Amino acid sequence: MPEPCSSSRHLQPERLGVTLRKLELRDLDAIERIEKASYPTPWSRSMFVSELAKPSSLSLGAVRVEGELAGYLILSRYVDAWHVMNVAVASRYRRQGIASALLERLFDVTRDDARRGYTLEVRASNAAAIRLYERFGFRSHGVRPGYYTDNREDAVIMWRDAVPPEAVSPEAVSPEAGQQEAGQQEAGQQEAGQQPEETTE
Repeated sequence: MPEPCSSSRHLQPERLGVTLRKLELRDLDAIERIEKASYPTPWSRSMFVSELAKPSSLSLGAVRVEGELAGYLILSRYVDAWHVMNVAVASRYRRQGIASALLERLFDVTRDDARRGYTLEVRASNAAAIRLYERFGFRSHGVRPGYYTDNREDAVIMWRDAVPPEAVSPEAVSPEAGQQEAGQQEAGQQEAGQQPEETTE
């Protein structure tokens, strides 16, 4: 795992022109627009409603100064792991470090939970996203064959151990580090019509 850095080296959301806050039902229209533009098999509106309502879920939004939603991250808590379910950034704000800022915030918020690690799935062909997650300490932990229903592509299962309380965040990344050409980050996204998988891997 990359060496943790001090908080002074973290990506500061304000420097990216966004603030990070909990997603709310009033964000659903913007979430749907970003989701449909980002993924070939987008989540349904009801799936987002379900995640936002779960006490065991953490739903983060990156919001521009003028109030526009620029990106979001959905994280679910299971018995022995936090599962990164969905990460997406609006096309006009990609390659600016917003996905990295969202990932840093999730580690900040959950750093006192010493017994749970972190897991996600990502398309095997998505080398840029895999590099980004590796910068945050994730490592390949297996494959889910034919996981993505649009083309039956395999998913790489990635895992990161629990963050010690004194280690707030992994090695800092530059705003453009690990961003895809299209800018979207596919992290554990479930196929349309499915509920997020109940997994502890």
